[in-house]
Amino acid sequence: MAKIGINIATGSLQQPEMIVGIDLGTTNSLVAIIHPETKLPTALKEFDGSSIVPSVVHFDAFGNVEVGAAAKPYLETDPANTIFSAKRLMGKSYKDIQTHQDFFAYKVIDDNTDSLVKVQVGNQFYSPIELSAHILTALKHRAEHILKTPVTKAVITVPAYFNDTQRQATRDAGKLAGLDVLRIINEPTAASLAYGLGLDPAEEKTIAVYDLGGGTFDISILKISGGVFEVLSTNGDTYLGGDDLDRAIIEYWMEQMKIDSLEDHKILKQQLRLAAEQAKIALSNATYFETDFAGEKLTITKEAFENLIAPIVNKTMDCCAKAMKDAGLKVSDINTVLMVGGSTRVPLVKNTVATYFNQAVNDSVNPDEVVALGAAVQADILAGNNQSMLLLDITPLSLGIETMGGLMDVLLPRNSKIPTQAGRQYTTQKDGQSGIQIAIYQGERDLVKDNRKLGEFTLSGIPSMPAGLPKVDVQFLINADGILQVRAKELRTGLTQSIEIKPQYGLTDEEVEQRLMDSITHAKEDIATRALVEARTEAEQILSVTEKFMSKNVALLSKEELMQTAEAMQALQLAITMEDKDLIQGKTEALNELTRPFAERVMDQAISGALKGKGIMD
Repeated sequence: MAKIGINIATGSLQQPEMIVGIDLGTTNSLVAIIHPETKLPTALKEFDGSSIVPSVVHFDAFGNVEVGAAAKPYLETDPANTIFSAKRLMGKSYKDIQTHQDFFAYKVIDDNTDSLVKVQVGNQFYSPIELSAHILTALKHRAEHILKTPVTKAVITVPAYFNDTQRQATRDAGKLAGLDVLRIINEPTAASLAYGLGLDPAEEKTIAVYDLGGGTFDISILKISGGVFEVLSTNGDTYLGGDDLDRAIIEYWMEQMKIDSLEDHKILKQQLRLAAEQAKIALSNATYFETDFAGEKLTITKEAFENLIAPIVNKTMDCCAKAMKDAGLKVSDINTVLMVGGSTRVPLVKNTVATYFNQAVNDSVNPDEVVALGAAVQADILAGNNQSMLLLDITPLSLGIETMGGLMDVLLPRNSKIPTQAGRQYTTQKDGQSGIQIAIYQGERDLVKDNRKLGEFTLSGIPSMPAGLPKVDVQFLINADGILQVRAKELRTGLTQSIEIKPQYGLTDEEVEQRLMDSITHAKEDIATRALVEARTEAEQILSVTEKFMSKNVALLSKEELMQTAEAMQALQLAITMEDKDLIQGKTEALNELTRPFAERVMDQAISGALKGKGIMD
C-alpha cells in the first residue's frame, strides 16, 4: 500500500520533497516555504506564533548546544559561551574585525595570521561556518517539525555585497547542516520577489532595495522587465547595521556613566548591549527611554538617539548615491523603494531614505520576514513551479589577473551579469618557461597592489618553447551563486589546471568598498601609472630580445654598429629608471629603429645561404 504524507499543520497532502528558503541573518534567522494551498510565500511559525529564530548559539560546560530563543537568555548569564552576530565573522580574519573586537562578549582568537577567524568557547574552537551551521540545523529541524517531512534542500540568502569567501562560507555552513544549498541568492533580489514584483510579465519597473539588517547593509538597484530581474548595481557595507545603532547608544551611556571599558565585566557588557537594543526598538515609537543598569538610571531621548545615529544613516546614503551613479540613473528613474531589515523600522532611517528618493518608501511586507519569503519564491522557481521568472545578479567588483609589471588585466568588469564566463589568451615571458603563475585579483585600480588578491595557482609542466609560443587560455567562470572558478589551459599541449577561488584575507570591508571610490579619485593617476608600467614592460622586452640577438649575431655587425647599439641599450636602461613614459617610449623607438636594419640584414643573409646552389625547380 502506498503511503501518502499529510501535513498536520495545514491538513493538505504533503509533497515528497520540499525546498525551503532561508534567511541566515545576523540578528535573527527564518525559514519559509510556498504554502501548498495558497501558493503564497509563508514564514514557518512554531506553536508560539513566532517565525523568528534568534541567531544565537550557546555551549554549556558539557558540550551541549542550544540555538535560538533557548540560547538567548544566556547572553546575559553566560556571555563568554554564547555566540551572537556570527554572520559578521563569515569569511573574515582577525585583522578584518579587530577594530570591532570590543563589540563581542565572547573570545575571538587572534593567531596573528591572515587565516579565518575562530571563536574560543572553553577549550573548543569554532569557525563562523560551524556556528552558522548550528543555526541552519535549528532552522532545518524547525521546518521538518512543522512540515512533517524531511528537508534536505534549501535556498539561502546573503547580502549582495558578500564576497566570494563569504558566499562559499555560507554554502559550506549549509552543507555542514545537512542541506543541499541549491542557490545562494542576494537578499535584495529575494526582497523584490517577496513583494511580488516581476510576477506580471508585462510589468516594467526600476526599483531600489534598501536593506539594513542587524549586521549588514546593502542597496541594490534592480530593473524588472518581462519577468526578468536584472541587478543594475549594488553597494553596501558588510559591517554596518543595527548592531552599530546599538553601539552608538552603548557609547553614549558609557560616557554618561564615565566608564571607559567593560571588557573585564562580560555580563554587564552584554546587559548594556541588550538594553541598548531595547532602547533602539522603543524609540521607534516613543520619544524617551529609561532603564536601570547596575544601580544607575540610564536615559536617552529620541532626539539624542537620532543625533547619535545620523552619521551611520548618512553612511548608508553615501552607498545609495554610489549605487545610483553606477546604475547611471537619476532619483526620478526609481519607481519603487523597498525597505528590508528590522533596522528600517527606525523612523530616521525611513525618513532619510524617503527624502533621498523623493517618494514614500514601501515597507508593507514584514521587514523581518521579507528576505526569507523571497528565498521561498526562489526555491519555488528552482523546483520548476514558476518558470516565467528569471533572475540575473551581478558581480560587484571587477575580476582579473596580474600581468607583467604588476598590472591588473580585467576579464570580468564590475556589474557583469552572472552567471557568466569570460576568457583571454596569454603567453610566456621567457624562453623555456615551464610554468605560468595565475594570480587573481578583485578591484578597480590599474595596479594589482591597489586591489584585493583572491588567490593564485601555477599552471606547470609547459614544454620548453621560445617565449611567446605557448598559448594559455584563462577562463573566469562565475556560477549563479556568485562563486568564482578560474581555469587555465595550454592550447598546444592540452595541459589544464583549475581552481575554485579561496581568497586571501586581511583587507577590511571599508578598504574593499574604498576601491570603488579610489577608482574614481585616482583615475588620472592610474591611467598615467598604467601607461608608465606598459612602457617599461615593453622596453624591458626589447632590451631582452636585443641582447639575445646581439650575442647570437655579433660576427655579422660592425664595431661601430655594436657600439651604437650598446649606447642605445644603455640609454634605454637609464630611461626605465625614470618616471617619464614619453622618454622611455622615445628611447625604445630609437633602439628599434637602430636595430631594424641589422635584423633585416641577418634575415637576408640567412635566406641567401639557404637558397645558395638551388635552382628554381629544386
